[in-house]
Amino acid sequence: MRVFVTGASGFVGSAIVKELLEAGHEVLGLVRSDKGAEQLASTGAEVYLGDINDLKFIQQGAAACDAVIHTAFNHDFSQFKANCEADRKVIEALGDALVGTSKPLVITSGVGLLNYGRLVTEDDAPPAGSDVIPRVASEEAAAAAAAKRVKVYTVRLSPSVHGEGDHGFVPMIINMTREKGESVYIAEGSNRWPAVHRSDAAVLYRLIIEKQPGLRVFHAVAEEGIEFREIAEAIGQGLHLPVLSKTGDEAAAHFGWFLHFASLGCPSSSEKTRAALNWQPKAVGLIADMRAAGYFQQ
Repeated sequence: MRVFVTGASGFVGSAIVKELLEAGHEVLGLVRSDKGAEQLASTGAEVYLGDINDLKFIQQGAAACDAVIHTAFNHDFSQFKANCEADRKVIEALGDALVGTSKPLVITSGVGLLNYGRLVTEDDAPPAGSDVIPRVASEEAAAAAAAKRVKVYTVRLSPSVHGEGDHGFVPMIINMTREKGESVYIAEGSNRWPAVHRSDAAVLYRLIIEKQPGLRVFHAVAEEGIEFREIAEAIGQGLHLPVLSKTGDEAAAHFGWFLHFASLGCPSSSEKTRAALNWQPKAVGLIADMRAAGYFQQ
């Protein structure tokens, strides 16, 4: 199978490219920089150099392949809503390129949209309206593509997709802890973050395009929920800094714009994902990985 992968040099995308190539698939990988192109070419994948927001360009890439996996996303939180709306347009364009075909389109979302204070499942839907939660735009675009009879699948990633080279939420917290000189959780720190190793997430994407099951929403969740306090304690231990609980203004002052994510509690099941694909996460868990994968190196 020839697979078009967006964000092919990214943290998740590069793991997917590796997984696909090792399974015998061909990859056409979208990258935006010469550095990314060089990195991708070294894997044996075909380079597709350009801008994810050039909609005609990405439609051509999608049309030239047997399946599409979309992982590219601009994580600049200073313009988060605009980035989410841009992702909506990208998914709509990819879907339009596949109308009238049986080619699968796999898009990326997050279980963090389902912050319901209980264990959520693949059957749960995020709140309606991207004005409230901008990231909902991606799933709304997937639904629009499905309405046009595109075979679209959604992978909801855990808040922590971890592994060597991680530059997501956990490294952000580690950098914040270094800067502030203390590791902090909010109140009792009992809010829970799901987690998955990027290699296990990559296997999930591959299995979807290979098996194309009836289930259309998948949870890339290896650990249902790790208490934020445990994450903060591991960071404090790794950096040899005190671990404290804060609330109210003190917590807001410590976390700043990250307060929403530090408060996030979205324990999530992947039972239906595992059953539909026989997906069995095998990699090390988040806390052990933080200690082993260089998270605390300068």
